[in-house]
Amino acid sequence: MITRALVIKLGLGQLISWGTAYYLIGNFGTLIAQHHGWSSSVVYAGFSLSLLTMAVVSPFCGRMIDRHGGRIIMTMGSCLNALGCLILAFADQQILHFIGWIILGLAMRATLYDAAFATLARIGGRDARRAMGQITLFGGLASTVFWPLGHLIQSECGITIALVAYAGFALLTIPMYAAIPDARHGAPSGTTLNSTDNTNDTSNADDHGLPTHQRLCGFLYAVIVTLLNVVNAAMSAHMIAILIGLGLTTAAAINAASLRGIGQSAARAAEILFGKRIAPASLTLFATAVLPLCFVLAFWGDRFAIAAMTFTLLYGAANGVLTITRGTLPLMIFGNARYGHQVGRLLVPGFILSALAPSLYERAIAHWGPNGALWLSIGLLACACGAAIWLYLLLRPQRSETRPALIVR
Repeated sequence: MITRALVIKLGLGQLISWGTAYYLIGNFGTLIAQHHGWSSSVVYAGFSLSLLTMAVVSPFCGRMIDRHGGRIIMTMGSCLNALGCLILAFADQQILHFIGWIILGLAMRATLYDAAFATLARIGGRDARRAMGQITLFGGLASTVFWPLGHLIQSECGITIALVAYAGFALLTIPMYAAIPDARHGAPSGTTLNSTDNTNDTSNADDHGLPTHQRLCGFLYAVIVTLLNVVNAAMSAHMIAILIGLGLTTAAAINAASLRGIGQSAARAAEILFGKRIAPASLTLFATAVLPLCFVLAFWGDRFAIAAMTFTLLYGAANGVLTITRGTLPLMIFGNARYGHQVGRLLVPGFILSALAPSLYERAIAHWGPNGALWLSIGLLACACGAAIWLYLLLRPQRSETRPALIVR
């Protein structure tokens, strides 16, 4: 039931939603502070507040998509995105500024990848995996398109008109999300784990009716996503500063950091083309194993430019793969039954800690320097890799049991 037209509409919606909401702070954060005469910390506190808002509403948003589908939720998210941009455009008081970011937090949770993944899982079940990867190719271009576009509008017309234009762009996604079919893939399956795990034994289930095996897999998934979100949020804010602190020139640091997006897009394209036969748990294990190793390369960035470039390229590639498995792993663990609710609940810690990560890393850099920030990242990513190994071992029996069925088919 997932058509090519639906993938294109959802993909374009992701490109615009990411560009007008999540990446707005990168384009206009400093300019908003200068326009109102505020401290830049006020503006970035607003962005952190939006991430905390995403955490608060995440389980509710997932449940609503499970019950009603993505059409209503994502269309409402588009309207909230436009409203948030308009409030930021005309907010001359800090309280209005924070209200604008709260509304954008609601919009982001209702329109970005996690909402789109839940929508696709509801429509296509396991067949949604390929579509999940395809829409991330569009979303990965958001900063590439909207950072220069926003800069152009702002330089010609000013920050207020630029934010109003962003609201207009957000409204363009309404017909894209309104075209989402109100359909559900077959009869929702309660689980995809193998029968030896007693998945139908309610005596082994928690309050949500999930057996112990699934709960453990879900916990490990949450650990992996949370740790990756923390490092990703920190690197989005401080990667260039860390590379400069290691000894690179500003130009070299910016050039090296720009390779992150290239690696991300290339890895996502490769996963779509060649990753169909590779289980999401295997891809997660491989990508999380690469991440700590690529951070080690950064220590030699001041001596060898190729080391810094390889670090950012591999970091982007691993993150690109993990963005896809973030959506496909829950299909492997839970099936499509209550996908949105289960994932929404497990994403809460990641949203909260990612909101705090930039300021925590700023303190870490101040106390321990850029080397200390790199070692902190390596430690966190090593823990994520350990969780991925454990999750792979738990899900490995499922692969061996499903393989003969695939051969027969």
